[in-house]
Amino acid sequence: MSDPAISGLWVYLASAPLFWLTLTLIAYQALNRLFVRCGRMPLLNPVLWSIALLAGLLAATGTGYDSYFAGAQFIHFLLGPATVALAVPLYRQFAQVRRSLTALGLALPLGSIAAAAAAVWIAGLLGADLQTLVSLSPKSVTTPIAMGISEKLGGVPSLTAVFVILTGVIGAVAASTIFRILRITDQRAMGFALGLAAHGLGTARAFQFGETAGAFAGMAIGLNGLATAVLLPVLLPILLAPFV
Repeated sequence: MSDPAISGLWVYLASAPLFWLTLTLIAYQALNRLFVRCGRMPLLNPVLWSIALLAGLLAATGTGYDSYFAGAQFIHFLLGPATVALAVPLYRQFAQVRRSLTALGLALPLGSIAAAAAAVWIAGLLGADLQTLVSLSPKSVTTPIAMGISEKLGGVPSLTAVFVILTGVIGAVAASTIFRILRITDQRAMGFALGLAAHGLGTARAFQFGETAGAFAGMAIGLNGLATAVLLPVLLPILLAPFV
């Protein structure tokens, strides 16, 4: 941006409250259209490439995240109503939820423990330090809860947030391939697994499989947040024991 006129225009636009919000929505809609036209190919996940595109633009223009968030924070605000809205498909699928209570009761604690244990042990075997392991342990929980858990356990909340986002993106991208390899076709199992392992991004992917999958994923987000907050402080010393 060596041209003074272009630089001045960019400074003006970047400081406008709606600029980054508009740019975020345009990027997502364009990439989502490409995603749909290409048969919903997992590697073209619009969330993944929207993050990459916007992060690249911020880096290229020297724009700080605080400046970006000041304009795009309305999307962050909508996360609350969007989460509450997940109760609607859950209510519609309540009969199926009731029939699946036994399976869900077993899958929730086992899945919650497995998500934390796998992350800690793999990272530990690769040589990660203790603080990184603690920060990584709640990576399958939705960001606000994960950051709170990480802080209480001695981790780095900002590092946890990065792990959470990466987990969600990887889960959303890899879900179709994993389900196909394991021959999982039950929407209840698909949705609950995605919500438990990949939180909000996984839930968005689950709704692409169907409303039943989306409902079970939405339920898994809340339940896994509760289960992890209760179980992880008790189990983390055991998980970390081989690396201390």
